[in-house]
Amino acid sequence: MATQLAPRQAPVESPPQAPRRSLLKNRWLYLMLLPGLAYFLIFKYWPMYGLTIAFKDYLPFLGYSDSPWVGLKHFEALFTGPDFGRLLVNTLVLALLTVLFVFPAPIVVALLLNEVRQNVVKRSVQSLIYIPHFLSWTIVASLTYLLFSVDYGVIAQFIHGIVGGRPVDYVAQEEWFRPIIVLQSLWKQTGWGTIVYLAALAGVDTQLYEAARVDGAGRWRQFWHITLPAIRPAIVVMAILTSGHLLDTGFEQIWLMTTSLNRSVADVFDTYVYQVGITQGGYSYATAVGLFKAVVGVLLIFGSNWLAKRLGERGLY
Repeated sequence: MATQLAPRQAPVESPPQAPRRSLLKNRWLYLMLLPGLAYFLIFKYWPMYGLTIAFKDYLPFLGYSDSPWVGLKHFEALFTGPDFGRLLVNTLVLALLTVLFVFPAPIVVALLLNEVRQNVVKRSVQSLIYIPHFLSWTIVASLTYLLFSVDYGVIAQFIHGIVGGRPVDYVAQEEWFRPIIVLQSLWKQTGWGTIVYLAALAGVDTQLYEAARVDGAGRWRQFWHITLPAIRPAIVVMAILTSGHLLDTGFEQIWLMTTSLNRSVADVFDTYVYQVGITQGGYSYATAVGLFKAVVGVLLIFGSNWLAKRLGERGLY
């Protein structure tokens, strides 16, 4: 009886390991971490010191320390210059088109692939749509010229043969520049973007669909109440990350598709930084433009994360 009435003792927890002992025990894991830390320190954090030339009249032969400080001179020149409005409009239009067409495309494709029941067909389609991601923008631009050029473009000649009239040089016209950029992004990035959403869909319990079918829910109800909530956190996270790159339209793609005829709509902040900083030697002014882009991107990430939390989502942090 005394044994039965005695209070049950709580299990004794093992004391936490000392930091030095834990470091020695997992030394190989920490050693594997060093290359990644070195990469970020050398190529991500150390170059931030170079942002100081945005507030200087940087001269290469004087160096960082001896170049004179000018404060916000270059930012004032950017905001009051004749090119700022055109660059901002061109960049925002491409960003808006990306949000409207490129961002939802992986979600739609992932949902469609999720409905395919034949694994052979599903994996074959996945492999085919992944391939464009591994092609460089140089190859994509070359293929675009081969398809849409007025002289030898296959698609251009086909459209001209059906519609008739004067041939149209799609790769050189202003009104066709933005649709071609969107089509390139869709073809190259959609397949790779489905990986995140397919991984989220793979974690959905199939018993939920079975229970929904027993309750009489159709395919639309299953999608709305099971599939969509399963990938909604992934959509929110990807939307927050995408918001930070709204002004980052990508230099290589735009530069390769820019011609003298479509430059008025093709000039964006990325190509402008190259033109001013590399070809004209305006290092301080180009750094100011890049810093402006970076600050806007950070503000957009914080703002979109705050908005996501206000709407009841988890956000990034």
